[in-house]
Amino acid sequence: MIPFLDLRAQYQSIGPQLEQAVVAAMRDCNFVLGDSVDSFESGFAAYCGTEFSVAVNTGTSAIHLALLAAGIGPGDEVITAPMTFVATAAAILYTGATPVFVDIDPVTWTMNPDLIAEKVTSRTKAILPVHLHGRLADMNSICAVARRYGLLVIEDAAQAHGAERDGARAGALGDIGCFSFYPGKNLGACGEGGAVTTNRPDFAAAVCSLRDWGQEGKYNHVRHGFNFRMDAVQGAALGIKLPFLDTWNSQRRRIANIYNDGLFGSLGLAAGPFGLDHACHVYAVRVEDRQRVRAELHDAGVATNIHYPVPVHLQPAYAGLGYKAGDFPVSESLASQTLSLPLFPELSDSDVATVMDALNAATAQRLAKSA
Repeated sequence: MIPFLDLRAQYQSIGPQLEQAVVAAMRDCNFVLGDSVDSFESGFAAYCGTEFSVAVNTGTSAIHLALLAAGIGPGDEVITAPMTFVATAAAILYTGATPVFVDIDPVTWTMNPDLIAEKVTSRTKAILPVHLHGRLADMNSICAVARRYGLLVIEDAAQAHGAERDGARAGALGDIGCFSFYPGKNLGACGEGGAVTTNRPDFAAAVCSLRDWGQEGKYNHVRHGFNFRMDAVQGAALGIKLPFLDTWNSQRRRIANIYNDGLFGSLGLAAGPFGLDHACHVYAVRVEDRQRVRAELHDAGVATNIHYPVPVHLQPAYAGLGYKAGDFPVSESLASQTLSLPLFPELSDSDVATVMDALNAATAQRLAKSA
């Protein structure tokens, strides 16, 4: 079976360096934050092109604390997209604010900037675009809307490590960037992890305090905070992996463009070819009769995944927001049709060919039956 993701392959390539760094962190016995986390924060800020990077325990916490650092709370509204993992909306709700959704663009599958202005109210405090599947949202247009209305822009860059446009990378395109280092991400920890990036010293200082019980100096708790600190082992692991990220992303883009060139045009493919503005975290196609196609690929020895089968506004836990089916037709259509193909740097060309052959065969069968 060709796996959807193979973390063992990555481990085999960098295992000795990873083990050495992790063991060193263990021997240091400074298990929470510490030198390895400090070093990673400096390296990640330099990589993203921001003045500050603050490491936290998860990507969800990164968004949560970024919002709080920006002063967002009860009664406020944050505009975001419903086609995302639920953590994006959950983090907004954690602050007491309300997520307000706008639909995605049918070509890029990221937030449609043309729909933002109509959702701005006197309660709107920020726009939170999602770089879905690793593709940068239209940040120039989104930031222009934000400037017009005096709003902050907080990037959900959980899937877009290293994506760049016009020389600026994800995490440096808005006021604050939020990353996840869940193991399957392009830059993944050996467990959970996240980070907030910014050029604003006040935001960085607030996140540093909020992640550590609201402290500014030991036992000086100046705000209500949380235990959202990164542990030293994750800092050590991420510090080893960071120098490989550009190479891994380049290989991901190469594979994604092979898929684009080799799959039948009848498939609903994301707009390509993929360049530096797409980190290619996920490669998804749109197919009718998704479950049948997925079953046929499984029978052909190809594992797949679905990101995300139900958009946030239709999730039972978020029914209280008042949205209904049909409110965001592009997101709903995409959620019902997308199928994610194997995509990781170590995927061989022969396995890529097998995936394409299996999917093209399943698609051809559907076309033949409908003819």
